[in-house]
Amino acid sequence: MSDTPNMPPDLFGFSPAPESGNYFQPLAERVRPRSLDDMAGQEHLVGPSGPLRRFISSGQLPSMIFWGPPGSGKTTLAEICAASLNYRFEQLSAIDSGVKDVRKALDNAQKSRASGLRTILFIDEIHRFNKGQQDTLLHAIEQGLIVLIGATTENPSFEVNAALLSRMQVYILKPLQSEEILAVIRRALKEDRLFGELQIEIADPDFLLQFAGGDARKALNAVETALSLLPQDQTEIVLDRELLERALQHRAPVYDKGGENHYDVISAFIKSMRGSDPDAALFWLARMIEGGEDPKFIARRMVIFASEDIGNADPYAITLAISIFHAVELIGMPEARINLAQGVTYLASAAKSNASYQAINEALRESGPMQDLAVPLHLRNAPTKLMKQEGYGAGYQYPHSYPGHFVRQDYFPDGMDPKPYYRPGDEGREKYLKERLSGLWGERYRL
Repeated sequence: MSDTPNMPPDLFGFSPAPESGNYFQPLAERVRPRSLDDMAGQEHLVGPSGPLRRFISSGQLPSMIFWGPPGSGKTTLAEICAASLNYRFEQLSAIDSGVKDVRKALDNAQKSRASGLRTILFIDEIHRFNKGQQDTLLHAIEQGLIVLIGATTENPSFEVNAALLSRMQVYILKPLQSEEILAVIRRALKEDRLFGELQIEIADPDFLLQFAGGDARKALNAVETALSLLPQDQTEIVLDRELLERALQHRAPVYDKGGENHYDVISAFIKSMRGSDPDAALFWLARMIEGGEDPKFIARRMVIFASEDIGNADPYAITLAISIFHAVELIGMPEARINLAQGVTYLASAAKSNASYQAINEALRESGPMQDLAVPLHLRNAPTKLMKQEGYGAGYQYPHSYPGHFVRQDYFPDGMDPKPYYRPGDEGREKYLKERLSGLWGERYRL
């Protein structure tokens, strides 16, 4: 016979899980935030001016889709909305629910409304519902029978039909940052009913963060698994790499994000792209990903590389690199590895030129000693009558007034002979630029 006292049902009609024997809820469930103030991350949604906080304050909640990576808080936010507004909460998973389950949930919502209680219907993985299943929800939303909250890891613009999407607000949840996941873990270990009295030190947070990959639930499960291997009477615990690897059967790659190996690997990565070897570049990219390197750091280096090593040989490279960086910011790991791989293979395969990079370096070296050289009068603007009288702008030849929108004139400072800094190469688009500049300026570009 259980010695667990009889407990009344909670707000949602469920009895608390027994707290004896081997029937404990997982740590991630036990420490799930119960209010917006307890949330880690998602400040744009739950902060003082965030829409969810405003909705709860006003007592009015629209139907919504939460789009974000695993472990970013989608289910938690839905539960907080229900608890804060005293709504009945019913949850379905689109993976194992069909039209019959949806209709039963709507019948339950109808009965609850008759007793004065509104219902939030939360559908996890809503993108897995087919069109017919999604259509069964339309009338219920329009009639105010339910507030529908859907959770998805996929772009709802592609996976949710237009009729349903037009009736819902879409909110993007961002991947949790390292410091936010660590805050979740530390809060859990401090407040949990099982571990709160223990002295637990996280000796290797980098390994734990690398394993979690931005998923707070995965991080908490890892911590709980590791702690379960220790004697129950042990009160001072060090969560080090050895214990975590033994619990998770997952060895950390030999990669130190703050040490020499970090710089060696990023150097090999850049040099592989510079050498037009996409396969080697992908290998070093994989090493960094497996080592838990910040994907935004990798993407930033790719943006630099696009100008430094490709330049005008392929002007599209910088556009692609910036798009990859924004995609990494939006998507987060692990899916962002696909974006990074696309960028790496293109940049490594593209025509190469460091002419722009060399040009600015040479210009910078010479510009310092020549800071005092005057701007020629014909290159100065003359916004006032006095300036015109002083000769500002006099003799300037407007290129668009000449054939080919070009006329030869001196654009260098007074007292300085024209010279080439930019020396276009013979690869890709830059070959055309070299031919054009040679035709315009003659010997200066006939290198």
